[in-house]
Amino acid sequence: MSKASVSKFGLFLLAAAACTLLALPALAGSQARIVRLSDVQGSVQIDKNTGMGFESAFLNLPITQGTRLRTRDNGRAEIEFEDGSTLRLTPNTTVEFSTLGLSDAGKHTSAVNLVEGMAYVNWLGKSGDEFNVNFSREKIALDHAAHFRFSTSTETAKLAVFKGDVDVESPSGSVTVAKKKSATFDAGDNDKPTLANNVEEAPLDSWDKQSISYHDQYSKNNSSPYGYGVSDLNYYGAYNNVPGYGMMWQPYFTGIGWDPFMDGAWSYYPGYGYMFASAYPWGWMPYRYGNWMFVPGFGWMWQPGGWNSWGTVPRVTGTMPVHFHALVAPTAGTVKTVAVGKGGAVSTLAPSRLIVNAGSAGMGIPRGSLGNLHHLNSQVAKTGFAEVRPAPQFSASSPRSSGFGAPSRSSTSTSAPVHSAPTVRSAPAPRPSGGAAPHR
Repeated sequence: MSKASVSKFGLFLLAAAACTLLALPALAGSQARIVRLSDVQGSVQIDKNTGMGFESAFLNLPITQGTRLRTRDNGRAEIEFEDGSTLRLTPNTTVEFSTLGLSDAGKHTSAVNLVEGMAYVNWLGKSGDEFNVNFSREKIALDHAAHFRFSTSTETAKLAVFKGDVDVESPSGSVTVAKKKSATFDAGDNDKPTLANNVEEAPLDSWDKQSISYHDQYSKNNSSPYGYGVSDLNYYGAYNNVPGYGMMWQPYFTGIGWDPFMDGAWSYYPGYGYMFASAYPWGWMPYRYGNWMFVPGFGWMWQPGGWNSWGTVPRVTGTMPVHFHALVAPTAGTVKTVAVGKGGAVSTLAPSRLIVNAGSAGMGIPRGSLGNLHHLNSQVAKTGFAEVRPAPQFSASSPRSSGFGAPSRSSTSTSAPVHSAPTVRSAPAPRPSGGAAPHR
């Protein structure tokens, strides 16, 4: 996206935000909140209080109060809150979202209980929101920005702070753990803390830090009332000012025949009913706010806005294309997840080789694995598909990898994304009508 388009879109969103300061990401009149399951790798399971217990979790599922989430041996997960703050779960970890609410003063209150395992929090501390963490018999109440790792076991509870001071309440009293320091709480000695003036590196620290770098890189210049999903919109697509329609967003690798509603799943939540979860890696914000419109010559595009109403079903306006079928929620009375098309996608680590096709809309591309997708989008629009070799997605085994494209070399800085130049097949496929024309 050009600097000019970023500036124009920023002014557009500032105007929208001024009218929606009290917007809630929940049903009208409710003080409940809904956040996003923003990354899923390997085996991850969710219990939504439907009576079915744990079931397979997938990308873009809503997380509501009372939800439990757990990872298995090879599982990792990330939860993104409204302001872009994140909680990341390592393998064999279980958490419960005991509180996701809104105070009478309009402040977000969140409480997460770590039942077992290890997790990372990067809390941005915006607007005076409160974030509470319970692990073992320890309690953390945050009202400011902080980045830390915490874990629990039958013998000890541990806390390592990367940024911001963290106050901990335990049975033995309160203690402050400063930046770049750590604490171990001994369950056999009334949780008495032992402080250390350093932070020992854990195997998944690189995954956590590079995930944060991805969000920082691609959420710049965000002026919308919300931050969750913004980084994925900027990575997987671009905004354009379309005459007669205004500022519109469209994912890369689309065409006239692409349908944003053909892959996903209906997931049931007590008190809310069925909510649609898109299978596309960027598929959060465009399915909760604003409107989808079919623009002649361009195909399906998303119009930002509608920040004061959170949608369980994506909104569609304007003239529909021929043979379009609107999404219809499953019949009431069932609580099972119902797949649409290919169903809810499960993110995995990047493969060694990947074929990117026109019409894929980013499906199958792990976030951050190919650097800036703008150039690749142009190549695919010309040839129909391209073969690429993505980097490992935030690989825990490769701490030297930038996580943003081709593996880092000694001369490559890890502070900025590196574009992995795709290997384009020599025999071009026919270009789909409309291609990726709107992306300049």
